Amino acid sequence: MSDANGSGREFAVPPEGREPRGTGGGTGGVSFEPSVEMLAQQDDAAQVDPHLREAKEAVAEAIQQYLYRRPPGARNAAALTGAEMIRGVAVGLGGPHAEGAPGQPVLQVYVAERLTADQVRALLAETMNVPVGHDVPIEVIHSGIIRAASGAFRTRPAPGGISVGHYLFSAGTMGCLAVGRSGAAANKLLCVSCNHVLAQKNNATLGDYLIQPGPADGGDPFTSADQIAVLENYGILDFSGKRNYVDCAVGWCFPDRVTRSLFHLVGGVVQYFAISSQTRTATQNMWVGKMGKVSQLTYGMVTSTNWSGTIDYGDGDVAYFDRQISISNPGYTFGRRGDSGSIIWTADAATNPVGLLFAVDETTGTTFANPIDWVLATLDINLST
Repeated sequence: MSDANGSGREFAVPPEGREPRGTGGGTGGVSFEPSVEMLAQQDDAAQVDPHLREAKEAVAEAIQQYLYRRPPGARNAAALTGAEMIRGVAVGLGGPHAEGAPGQPVLQVYVAERLTADQVRALLAETMNVPVGHDVPIEVIHSGIIRAASGAFRTRPAPGGISVGHYLFSAGTMGCLAVGRSGAAANKLLCVSCNHVLAQKNNATLGDYLIQPGPADGGDPFTSADQIAVLENYGILDFSGKRNYVDCAVGWCFPDRVTRSLFHLVGGVVQYFAISSQTRTATQNMWVGKMGKVSQLTYGMVTSTNWSGTIDYGDGDVAYFDRQISISNPGYTFGRRGDSGSIIWTADAATNPVGLLFAVDETTGTTFANPIDWVLATLDINLST
């Protein structure tokens, strides 16, 4: 079957004509470990000086080790004390309230409640055994608990930026299309989003139907017209305290039910646009854009490419992520819960994809994304936009 854009390319088609299957045990998925070169690239993109890098890695290691020892169960911001107050860390350029001159590299510490820089130093030393001296300038960012992020209408063919989800519950954003690189997936047209959107935090089964709009937005899993794909693969999420690098998944699409285009609404009317398939590494101060089902078409600036910290997935599931992209635009919302799965691209004529949105800090408006090349390596895909 050829795709909806009229390219004439023939794609394999998923099996059809069966009811959605029950899940629970979860099957499939792949683990991803970036190479030393990939990790170094993220630090280089953030222009991290060795002194700040050492401090950042010490705090990041302490956050991860605390998560290993953390008792199970959900948390809320009011109940957080001690080491749980420290939610993440990065090296970025300081804002007007950072120690030192604005625009200079600082250690950015994300905290659950408002604290001063000296209170953060005391908390790091007393509860995490990580002394950070006054020779390391700090910017305290009041983030609260950073949570995984959850166009809520039906349209065909379905474009990037629209609501999608696993048939049992979820609704997030379909980022864009891709094609498998090798093996059995080489002739498959795929849609890209997050594990927690398409694969139910590892609990889905490969072959489960994916629905547009997502069930939480009114999609009907028992109506074939709402079934646009089946779950093809996902990067496994680890909630034991080990390092995570990606929250990603792909569905094997019915080619005539999707389009390579992305969309945005102008006066309530769907307008289509294209982005590049050629990826690029995000760098500090880069302006980027995204289309998500909740906050729609927005723009922001990359504040760090090496953020490390904890992401709350609900139901007591907390994951540690390393060297992620953080994006913000003061006074302006870049991403909201429900935008998970959005592709983030450079806000210039090239529109090169740089990341996959997976979490938001609704207190400060900071958005977090996986480096896009890590997503492609995990899922063994090339973008097709």
